[in-house]
Amino acid sequence: MSAEGISEFDLVIAGVGGQGTILASDIIGKAAVKENISIRAAETHGMAQRGGSVVNHIRIGCELGSMIPRKGADVLLALEPSEALRYMEYLSEDGVIIVNTAPILPVTVTSGLCSYPDVDEIISIMKGNREVKAFNASELAKKAGHPQSMNVVMVGALSNYLPISAENLLECVRELVPPKTIDINVKAFEVGRDAIEQ
Repeated sequence: MSAEGISEFDLVIAGVGGQGTILASDIIGKAAVKENISIRAAETHGMAQRGGSVVNHIRIGCELGSMIPRKGADVLLALEPSEALRYMEYLSEDGVIIVNTAPILPVTVTSGLCSYPDVDEIISIMKGNREVKAFNASELAKKAGHPQSMNVVMVGALSNYLPISAENLLECVRELVPPKTIDINVKAFEVGRDAIEQ
């Protein structure tokens, strides 16, 4: 799937609290505004603290409501593997999943109450007939200079699909991240883009 010629584009971003899902959606939203593309967004938080499920709906070029219907998303951007499974129902039949393979273990797992599913199994379930781009964005973020830039690595990967120019996205990264982290985040964006460049 290519971003060329797309007038409407529905994106679901899923992650857990503290991963930077909101900053990722802010970068995309600001870049769309710069290109004079209409955008609607909605955020849902499972828990307003680190570790809770967070999902953002972003509708680019859409004049309807801000919530994406089930089986309506062109891309599911998952910052955590189990969150990809949780929100797969929003992905269209020919949609693309971009997923960070590094899990964040909830307290129920670290305390031994339950186990975390095997990441390879999660990816296998997601594949079916869909295109899945799975890679360790957390490791790429460390290579870029800081593990907290993982969300920007994921935005870089997503830039291969968005109907927004990579240049504008990168400009918005520079504007929205803390000034002292600009170089790290620019590198994070670039390594993410290269990770799944079409």
